[in-house]
Amino acid sequence: MQHRELGNSGVEVSEIGFGAWVVGTDWWGDRSDEQAVEMVEDALDAGVTYVDTGDVYGHGDSEEIIGRAIDGRRDEVTLATKIGYDFYNNPQAGHGELPKELDREYLETAFERSLDRLDTDHVDLLQLHNANVDDVTPEVRDLLREWKADGRVRALGWALGPSIGWLAEGDAAVEYDEFDAVQTVFNLFEQEPGRHFVDTVRETGSETSVIARVPHSSGLLNEQVTPDTVLEDGDHRSHRPKEWYETGWEKVEAIRFLEEPDHAEGTRTMAQAAIRWLLAHDEVASVTPTFRDGDDIAEWSAASDVPPLSDAEYDRVDELYARNFDVDRDDGMDVLRTSVDGEDIEAAGLDKRAASY
Repeated sequence: MQHRELGNSGVEVSEIGFGAWVVGTDWWGDRSDEQAVEMVEDALDAGVTYVDTGDVYGHGDSEEIIGRAIDGRRDEVTLATKIGYDFYNNPQAGHGELPKELDREYLETAFERSLDRLDTDHVDLLQLHNANVDDVTPEVRDLLREWKADGRVRALGWALGPSIGWLAEGDAAVEYDEFDAVQTVFNLFEQEPGRHFVDTVRETGSETSVIARVPHSSGLLNEQVTPDTVLEDGDHRSHRPKEWYETGWEKVEAIRFLEEPDHAEGTRTMAQAAIRWLLAHDEVASVTPTFRDGDDIAEWSAASDVPPLSDAEYDRVDELYARNFDVDRDDGMDVLRTSVDGEDIEAAGLDKRAASY
């Protein structure tokens, strides 16, 4: 497993991270707490030492499970969590988004509760969870700096979502000196706005790192959602329209060449190739796939060490992306414009939106 630094914070993360939204919730398959703990332990044993959770996942359950799983191994783990959703005073309605709260008193209370659940006195990365740009005031940034100064936080980030978009928020994370990382949906099929943030980091000389989530495009690029797959209503991936998957399967066939590298250094699975494509960007510090079991952990953690994409392979992907992988029909996503009304995305000339998920 290789490692990269978050910005210039001195905090190193494994190139493959453990997205802990998979534990403490049943949105990506139901499992017992014991099974969840075992998954985290398996990931650590495989070198996946960056663990990314959030207080809203299972309304604290994910953090408690992570706290149990890393008990006695805290010094091996680069631990991240997120705050900003007020689930304490609001009921969860299905997969709907909860109200956000960035009041100083609320954030102080929420952070202390997170530390208690994680059974630690500090986190290596604290992220604002889907915070709107207008709500991240100078007072909020002052508070984050205070936590960094007193050692309870080593690095700061801004996690974007739940829909693809959030251009203004990501640009602010790159611009503001406080933030070492911006986390966003970013994958070979859904390149915006992740590619925009990568370009902005390069153009501005910013030290901000990108953390890529949903690297397998909700089951397409790891081929866990196939034409024979039946998605249950509670499965997060069922929020995608059927056209998304139908066109996606055609796109997967267009990039089969990535499974057979054009240099004699071994092979890759499609899932590993998708991760390697992201890691071809130096600005991407870590990729957080959604592990479901030990087999996923074994295969995807190895992506850090399989052959990287050659320049020719990367350029070929770029060419295919520019012409929509030669798929000439609607993928059902353009009508689902949720991020800040899509206005910032539209103004930037980006034409893809995604459903809330």
